[in-house]
Amino acid sequence: MDFRERLLKHVEHVKNVGMHCDSEETTKQALILPVLDVLGFSPYDPTKVKAEYGSDVPGVKINERVDYALFCGGVPVMFVEAKGYRENLTNHAPQLARYFNATPEVTIAAITNGKEWRFFTDLNDKNVMDKTPFLTVDFFNLSPSDPDQFSRFRQDKFQPEALRTLAEESVFLAAFKDAVKNSVLECDVDFVRYIVAKSTIQRTLTAKFIEGVMPIVKQAVAQTMSDMVVNSLSKPVAKTEVTEEVAIDEKDLDTVDPTNSKIITTAAERKVFDIVQELLPNEPLFTKDTESYFCVLYQNKVNRWLLRYSGDKKRPSVQFINKLTEQHLSEVKRAGLDIGPADQIIIDKPENLLRIPGLLFDALAYCQNDENFKSKKTSG
Repeated sequence: MDFRERLLKHVEHVKNVGMHCDSEETTKQALILPVLDVLGFSPYDPTKVKAEYGSDVPGVKINERVDYALFCGGVPVMFVEAKGYRENLTNHAPQLARYFNATPEVTIAAITNGKEWRFFTDLNDKNVMDKTPFLTVDFFNLSPSDPDQFSRFRQDKFQPEALRTLAEESVFLAAFKDAVKNSVLECDVDFVRYIVAKSTIQRTLTAKFIEGVMPIVKQAVAQTMSDMVVNSLSKPVAKTEVTEEVAIDEKDLDTVDPTNSKIITTAAERKVFDIVQELLPNEPLFTKDTESYFCVLYQNKVNRWLLRYSGDKKRPSVQFINKLTEQHLSEVKRAGLDIGPADQIIIDKPENLLRIPGLLFDALAYCQNDENFKSKKTSG
């Protein structure tokens, strides 16, 4: 039986028994491990699959382990996080991201509930897992091309650069589809001008003429699409130019402290706090901005600052409350970041914090330990 046949047979298996998987462990045994086997990563071969993988991974909480690490040639190449059959996979990837970000040799990460597989890589920032998957395969809505896409993750065909190319192609395809959809269905000025120029109509393409034929082009598009797909094309709600032109994301704006005009909270500083909250969910974190730096505080206590971010320098930097150890220095080096004076770590953009989560975890542990604050005071 070839790969495609085995995968399609498993898809039918998922449809038949999935509803009986009432726990995460049952989901793993019945729905997920068989897929790894189809891909050539035998769950019975510890040189190819290691469950509860967590040892020697810097920057990850001690009690956290990724469900499966897949190996090729003795090197981990892909992480798989498993969830229960009835679990919604959205917002379940932060733990997976921490493992991915701390393991540069791993190029692919996946999260699955047995019926849906979402694959991630690091297109936007090297060694930092993207927030959105580059490929989603839903066994209940399998497209003709999905088995071929899935086959690229086979153990005997696993090629990191080829998978990155697949990821880029998937992202490009989605972006181009959106562009085509917006241009065709909304018939913007550029699209109308293109259609008129391609037609046999011999007219000077003035702004007044283009505006006049725009409704006709829209009608032509609607009728053409209707003829092609049989179903009639419903007319989309038009967007006003005013809405698109004046829409400004408030997160991109700097805010000035009303009591001190020299204290300006920037978009980058807010991004730093967002990332810290993402890495340390449900912790009592607060911010304090000063003329010199931006602080993230634990329990809103000025002497328990997790980090200070200085973004007004030529190269922005971050400093943690605890002194950097050899292990910290190794993690910073592994992340490809530079260390400045006074244990400052150079981060050209806030997202680089995602590369050194271990330092943030240790800073939190330091702030949570009351013994560290009995005999000394640390200003914020």
